[in-house]
Amino acid sequence: MEAAANKIPVPEAPPGRFRRILPEENTVRVRNVIKNYEMGDNVVQALRGVNFEIKRGEYISIMGASGSGKSTLFNMVGGLDKPTEGRVYIDEVDIAQLDASELAWLRCRKIGYIFQSFNLIPVMTALENVSLPMIFAGMTTDDSRDKAVTLLDMVGLGGRFHHKPLELSGGQQQRVAIARALANDPAILLADEPTGNLDTRTGLEIIALVKRLNEENGVTIITATHDTKMLDVSDRIFEMEDGRVTKIETRDEINLHVGKLDGVEVG
Repeated sequence: MEAAANKIPVPEAPPGRFRRILPEENTVRVRNVIKNYEMGDNVVQALRGVNFEIKRGEYISIMGASGSGKSTLFNMVGGLDKPTEGRVYIDEVDIAQLDASELAWLRCRKIGYIFQSFNLIPVMTALENVSLPMIFAGMTTDDSRDKAVTLLDMVGLGGRFHHKPLELSGGQQQRVAIARALANDPAILLADEPTGNLDTRTGLEIIALVKRLNEENGVTIITATHDTKMLDVSDRIFEMEDGRVTKIETRDEINLHVGKLDGVEVG
C-alpha cells in the first residue's frame, strides 16, 4: 500500500472542465489522431489519422488483427497515453489538456477498465478488489464495502465475497473485474478482449452481462474483440487495419450468422 500512497490523489469533486451539462450526443470524439513510437532510429506509426464519434450509451466493438492499433487506440481513449498529433475528447473535454489531478479523476471516475487477463490483485478477496477503486476515490471503508457487496451481487457473485482470484474460475474472475470497473459509476466502459480467456458458454454469460449494463445503466461500451458473439450485441462495429479505422458498420449491415449452443444464440 506504500506505493499506492505515492500516487496522484484523485479529487472527490469533478474538475471544473467536467462540471457542466453533458453533451447530448457524443461522449467520445477522436480527431485526426496519430501515435508514433520511436524504436531506435525507426519511427513506428501505430495510429495513422483516426477519426470517429461514439454516442452516449452506444455499444461499440473494435475489430482488427494483432498490430492493427486497437490497444493503442484504447490507451488514447482511456487517458493512459497521449497522441503524437490530434485530439481525443471525452464529453467534449480534450483530455490531452488535463493536468495530472484532472487525469486521475477521469481515469478513476469517468472510465472503467476490463482486461482480458482480469488484472485482479491476487492477495485480495473479491470484495477487496472491488472496494479498492472506491477507496482511492475517497469513499469510506464501510461505504465502499457496502457498494462492493451490491456490485458483486449484481454480477452474480453473491456467495464469493471472500474468495481470492485463484479460488475463482475464469468467468468468476471476469465478473469481479466487471464489478470493479463499475465501482465508481463510470460513463464509459473499456473492455479489451473481455471474453478472450473464457470458454464459449462463459463468454456468452459475460457478453450478456455487459449488454445488460449497457441497456439498463446506459453505460457506453467500447470493446476490442475477435469474438463474433460480441458483434451480435453491438450497435456498431469499427474495423481497424494498419493504424486506421477502415470501416464502420451497424449490426444490421454486417453479414453475421448466429447459431445456437444449448438453445442459446452464439456467433
